Amino acid sequence: MTKTPIGTPDAPEPAGDALARNVSSAVSRGRAVRSSGTADPEPSHDAPARPSLVSDNAAPVLIKKIAPFSVRLSQFFWVASIAIGAFTLVFYFIIREDLLPLVADRARQASAGRPDAVYDSASDIIFWVIFAALVGTVFLQIVFLVSFMSRRPQIRWWQLATLALLGAVVALAPEWVALGEPGEPIQPLLAAQMAVGLVALLFSLLPGALRWSARQHDIRRGPESTGGADL
Repeated sequence: MTKTPIGTPDAPEPAGDALARNVSSAVSRGRAVRSSGTADPEPSHDAPARPSLVSDNAAPVLIKKIAPFSVRLSQFFWVASIAIGAFTLVFYFIIREDLLPLVADRARQASAGRPDAVYDSASDIIFWVIFAALVGTVFLQIVFLVSFMSRRPQIRWWQLATLALLGAVVALAPEWVALGEPGEPIQPLLAAQMAVGLVALLFSLLPGALRWSARQHDIRRGPESTGGADL
């Protein structure tokens, strides 16, 4: 009987036996996976999603939007009222020499028994006071129109004040302004200026114009969008 020497390494396993054992082990694992119903997920080779370039938390940007239609109508009628007032001023100054004697006669009727120089001075003072009031009205209308288009708060009350001043001049016109044939067109011109200004003020009180004034500034967040102006 032959004895194996101590310390001699085991003989290498044949290649066929190793291959058979690996195949058997793989089959056993496959059966175990089928019996459990789960499998290792396959690795994905898709590219990662591209990050979005638009953020909901974008910084606000001041923009210049077209004013609502009611605001543009109000602006148009204010400009028309100012143009009528400027024409009235020029016409009133042109007829000054013809109007002064009529104003002096009216002052003479109101307070008789004074020298003619007093009535002449009074007619000059009355003329220039009314002329200054008309100039101030036109100037204030221009200033308040610019303020209105700049969305200054409470500006409509000041525009109403200019119309009230015009109303006072219209009420005094038959007594000291619209005298005789030269001054006959003055009162209709002043009334037209006040009426057109009142129409402009009414258009500025429409809901779209009020919202436009209340916003103070037009602000855009995110990408620019094309939106129509409201009424």
